[in-house]
Amino acid sequence: MDYIESILEKQKEFFDSNTTKDVQFRIENLNKMKEIIEANEKNIMEALNKDLGKSEFEAYSTEVGITLSEMNYVINNLKKWAKPKKVKTPITDFKSTSYICPEPYGETLIISPWNYPFQLTFAPLVGSIAAGNTVIVKPSSTSQFTTEIIEKIINENFDPRYIHVISGENSRSLIDRNFDYVFYTGSPSIGRTIMEKASKNLTPVTLELGGKSPCIVDSAGDIKLFAKRIVWGKFLNAGQTCVAPDYLLVHKGVKNELISHMITYIKEFYTENPIDCPDFGRIINTKQFDRLVSLMKNENILYGGNYNRESLYISPTLIDDVDWNSPIMKDEIFGPLFPIMEYQSLDEVIKTINSHPKPLALYFFSANKANQDKIVSCTSFGGGCINDTIMHLTSPHLPFGGVGMSGIGSYHGKKSFDTFTHYKSILKRSNIIDINFRYPPYKDKLNLVKKLLK
Repeated sequence: MDYIESILEKQKEFFDSNTTKDVQFRIENLNKMKEIIEANEKNIMEALNKDLGKSEFEAYSTEVGITLSEMNYVINNLKKWAKPKKVKTPITDFKSTSYICPEPYGETLIISPWNYPFQLTFAPLVGSIAAGNTVIVKPSSTSQFTTEIIEKIINENFDPRYIHVISGENSRSLIDRNFDYVFYTGSPSIGRTIMEKASKNLTPVTLELGGKSPCIVDSAGDIKLFAKRIVWGKFLNAGQTCVAPDYLLVHKGVKNELISHMITYIKEFYTENPIDCPDFGRIINTKQFDRLVSLMKNENILYGGNYNRESLYISPTLIDDVDWNSPIMKDEIFGPLFPIMEYQSLDEVIKTINSHPKPLALYFFSANKANQDKIVSCTSFGGGCINDTIMHLTSPHLPFGGVGMSGIGSYHGKKSFDTFTHYKSILKRSNIIDINFRYPPYKDKLNLVKKLLK
């Protein structure tokens, strides 16, 4: 029996012992995990800096802090979520009670990415633990230093029969094993492979993918404020955010004003020379760096365009005169390059968005309420903001996930618990009375059934 098979067999035995179904056991382990994360806060932020050049503020606010906030929310609400819920019973089931009983799936697999390697590992992990599952975690090998600290936090503190990290060469065959649920965050291309392999065992999946998320700026509103919020959202983590604004669609009448303000804020946030700015991140590796540099070739660079391969630095870059035939518009950019296109009518924007795969996020900036409503109702996307970027991810009350090519399923807050939970429906019949109309012979019972079922 190989290493992975041994771990999976032990996790199955542990799950079958019903230990994880005890809600207090789940809460105790979530509290334990929270305390370990807090004790390792400095080491986590150092690892994130080594992998992605994240400042302490960015590492804490977008990775450690948001994870702890999610854990607090789940811990405080778990007892309520885990209770069976009584529901109405129709007259046809007279003298019965009906309820829905949450139960864990069993053995779960979480595959996390490199761009927010800590947060995007622990957010689904918290959901799976809360729901009462056992978990195998496969973090990205690309974010090497953060993966090492994740492995240390989990494998040195938790029973491998319950939660265990498998990384490196050992992890490659995980998706070929039989799990009860698979949660994957990453690229659509790998997502297809995950879904295909999971389908062989009819394993349910959540796929958190990506896509080209549009940022649309209407002519009505505070253009300077819009520019400030867009620049922050686009260049957070050096643009390596799955919900970063991928391209800009700006009304022709305010295009020049918006660009001018954006340049002002890039300089204000990251200085005239961001390579020396501790608040601006780095590209994860040379493979991604070379891909991004190639996307700038033959493009009209309005601002930025500087790079240094040795330090994996690419400056915040604005690119004009882009169309859908440009190489930069073929796939999600995932970097600090921001292509700009202009438009004249909102109908034109809606038609453009709906003619491409459904994005993970959409951002619309406008003071016009009718236009806000029109964008929301006439386009399909995973989630987004009106007059802001990124911030919809921070609310535990808003499920986060994609639609179509940008993903399947969602999580955050209670939705994380729901994702890793099977809701079992139970009807409990009384033995005091047994009405005969449902039993043969049926004779003249049809009219009575029609009345009852109307």
